[in-house]
Amino acid sequence: MRAIGIILAGGNSERLKDLCKVRAIAAMPVVSSYRAIDFSLSNMSNSGIKKVAVITQFNSRSLQDHLSSAKWWELDRKEGGLYIFTPFLSSDNNFWFRGIADSIYQNISYLKRSHEPYVVICSGEAVYKMDYSEVLQYHIDKAADLTIVYKNVSRTNKDVHDYGVMTFGENNKLETFEEKPIDAKSSNISLGIYVIKRTLLIKLLENAIPKGYYDFVKDIILRNKDKIDIYGYEFDGYWNTLNSVNSYMETNMDFLNKDVRKILTQEPFIASKPSDDPPAKYNPTAEVTNTLVGTGSIIDGNVKNSVLFRKVFVGEGATVENSVIMKSSYIGKGCVIKNAIIDKEVVISDNKEVIGTEEEPIVIGKGQVI
Repeated sequence: MRAIGIILAGGNSERLKDLCKVRAIAAMPVVSSYRAIDFSLSNMSNSGIKKVAVITQFNSRSLQDHLSSAKWWELDRKEGGLYIFTPFLSSDNNFWFRGIADSIYQNISYLKRSHEPYVVICSGEAVYKMDYSEVLQYHIDKAADLTIVYKNVSRTNKDVHDYGVMTFGENNKLETFEEKPIDAKSSNISLGIYVIKRTLLIKLLENAIPKGYYDFVKDIILRNKDKIDIYGYEFDGYWNTLNSVNSYMETNMDFLNKDVRKILTQEPFIASKPSDDPPAKYNPTAEVTNTLVGTGSIIDGNVKNSVLFRKVFVGEGATVENSVIMKSSYIGKGCVIKNAIIDKEVVISDNKEVIGTEEEPIVIGKGQVI
């Protein structure tokens, strides 16, 4: 494919509470066996993009551990491959990344040393499957300078005020773009996926950063909206981003729906770093309904409408319902867990109750003992 990839994986969010204290959003465990970044990385590889940079910043240790081998995404290559960029201090630079545009600019040598004519930029914090080659072909056919992937969410429960909202004119050319508007003019939200010519991106960055313009939307897109041709590409598949506790819970629960789960079970597959665990074990007292269960788990109790990651233990007489239980957590005998997100390596002692609500799931941070 005639493009290189950039995955933005440096974010964290207070809206994710304790879940982001120990990891970047892109490293968040999702859907029993994956990390959030697996989806964008797999999309890159499956689309034929074989040179990909991941730009990290906050709490990147867990993410870098997950990306320690690129072979799972077929990016262990002599030509191209996987690059991981983190902030660094030098005689010329004393700053962390000050925005998305700045994070790319501080690694502009990646762009200048590449030869592919196009760049695909996306976030590592969203869960979806997309063929970027189709977006690139659309970009070429439109003779666009910049293409932004968007989704119309008028028939969903998403609050457009949490996203960048766009309107389009004739031929789907961008007219307006407002970041988290008070009064939204449409239901078209930006998915944070962009296609742009590599040389144009270099030019825009070199014009913006020395003037103190570091934001990609405000300082690259909006400042140049009337100077370059920007088009929208509508995506109608499943997409969700992990920007809050509720969206994290919603994403995991979505995959209990077999129609959504098809993006995992149909080619091209979403790849992840594997683990060598035995199959899950269901003892005679176990009763499991509509639940994803990770390898190495042992179930003695009742589990319903939930997502369990690897090596989870659910004791006899325990009830787990509408919850997400992360790796190596222990649920003791007789416990009641409802509308909860239990992070890794948590111990819930026998006969304890951890109960949230659908509107406000309760979050138990990593390693806690209750």
